[in-house]
Amino acid sequence: MARKHSKHDPYEELHRAEQAPAVAPPCWLCSRPTGKTIVWHHPVPKSRGGRDVVPMHSICQQTLIANFTNSELQRNGMDVENLLANPAVRKFVDWVANKDPDFTATIAKKPR
Repeated sequence: MARKHSKHDPYEELHRAEQAPAVAPPCWLCSRPTGKTIVWHHPVPKSRGGRDVVPMHSICQQTLIANFTNSELQRNGMDVENLLANPAVRKFVDWVANKDPDFTATIAKKPR
């Protein structure tokens, strides 16, 4: 008679991963835990040679895109402190600090 379960379950790791609670990575910009939706953002835009990605909320990514050009993002690179030195970004991060991780809103574009 055949075994009901194999001694060496090929999906054993998958089943263990489902049982363990997943820890949400913190957002690169605001440091809040990410929610159900994680945006993998290129701090240095791909068009400018960026390869690294960081986890972010979509609202945080929209804020960066609204306040900085690709050239400015390239100059700042992975330095989040330079981005937070911008008064508009600092005001946003302070405002969003107490919001739910899955909070979303429309971000106004900066006039160019």
